[in-house]
Order: sequence, then structure tokens, then C-alpha cells
Amino acid sequence: MQLQDILFSQGFGTRRVCSGLVQHGLVEIYGADSKESPVLCTDSSARFEPENLCLRIQGVDWPYYAKAYVMLHKPAGTECSQKPSTYPSIYTLLPAALRQRPTKSAVQGVQAVGRLDQDTTGLLLLSDDGQFIHRMSSPKKHVPKIYQITAKHPVTPEQKERLLAGVVLDDDPKPVRAATCTLVDEHRLDLTLTEGKYHQVKRMLAAVGNRVESLHRSRIGALELPTDLAVGQWRWLAQEDLEKLRSIS
Repeated sequence: MQLQDILFSQGFGTRRVCSGLVQHGLVEIYGADSKESPVLCTDSSARFEPENLCLRIQGVDWPYYAKAYVMLHKPAGTECSQKPSTYPSIYTLLPAALRQRPTKSAVQGVQAVGRLDQDTTGLLLLSDDGQFIHRMSSPKKHVPKIYQITAKHPVTPEQKERLLAGVVLDDDPKPVRAATCTLVDEHRLDLTLTEGKYHQVKRMLAAVGNRVESLHRSRIGALELPTDLAVGQWRWLAQEDLEKLRSIS
């Protein structure tokens, strides 16, 4: 695979732009397992096996991935939209290369796997793999997601039981229920949901006579939000992370 095509596949611009990066001496290459220093390459048509290839572009290391799978610690006050209406987009937290990766769909770059409300924080997955996005977000797959909730009023045993038994939301006659509900203290609870509806957690709490004061997603399937991933930061999903996600879908 030509170097300019490798760069293009990773989102570093058009093939012409990628060729220019190489010709201007801004691209170095090295193997993922190599301890040697990166080697400068100025031939954009030079061919490489992309698997296990690492790039250094303008001094920034970038491992090659045929498909992008990343996690983001979403901060409050951000929207999961390419065209936000009020708050900044979560996509501004990602490097340009992830936002520009070429895809077969009309929208370029990685896409959020489902959405979190602007005031909700926590684990958000993004990918340019359409099958992965569908598998993780389809209601038929029942992928469990754990939310940490702070309620305005003390959560009563009766409210907990109603959340587990199922509550009816305004636009859907079919009751929705929590797979698990754990009381941390009188104002905090962990809720596991296996489907995703608009403002579902907030509406479920409202349906039992309470109100969400803060909401944080801590886990998707067996994948937990790492404690060392700071708010607003992102990282590639490791193979182990992907196996955890695929094991439940």
C-alpha cells in the first residue's frame, strides 16, 4: 500500500495533501514492535504493509488502524452532534485525523455509538465501523449500560422496585425497566439499562416521582471507563477492550 494511501486512510487529508506531507519531510515510519528510531520517508509512493505500522506525522505518533475504535470521557456541557445547537460538539475534543477519516457513508470520520445528553458525563464510544456501531447501539442486542445517578430527592425502596418492575414513558405504552438498580446511598443509585430511549434515565426517574441531578455513564457491557482517562480525553480501544464489548453483542 502506498504511503500516501495509508495516510489518506487515516484521515490526514486528501491524497494530494498526504503526498505533500511526505514530500515535505513531515512523515516518519517505524514498526509497532521496533525499538529503532523512526525513519524519514520522502517518497509518497513508497509501499508498506500497513498492519503494525506506526507513523510519526509532524512529530506526533500515530499507529495505523484499518478501523478506528476509541473511547472518550465525555464532559458536561457538550453535545454528541456534528452540528451542535447550543453547546460545543464532542467531536472538537478529537484530533482532526479522527474527524476526517474517509468512510463509505455520507458523513466522514468516527461517529458516536449512541448519544449522551449535553449534561451527562462518562463513557462514550466512537468508531468508523458501521457494523460495530449498529451492533453496539441496536436495541435488539440489549447491550447493558450502567449509569451513576444523583437524585434530587431520597430514593425510596418503592421507587427502586418500580424502576425494576417497569415504568411507562409518555411516548411509549410499553413499560421500560432497569435490568439492575443498586442504591449507593439515599440520593445515589446505579442503574443498568439494556435499551436506549430519548432522555430515558431522566424520564424513568421522573416517572417514579424523583429527579436526576447528575448523570454519569460508567460502563458499557464489560468495558468500564478507565479511572486514569481524564474528562475530555480520548484513547484507542485496546484489543482486550474490543473483546469485552463483542462478548456481549
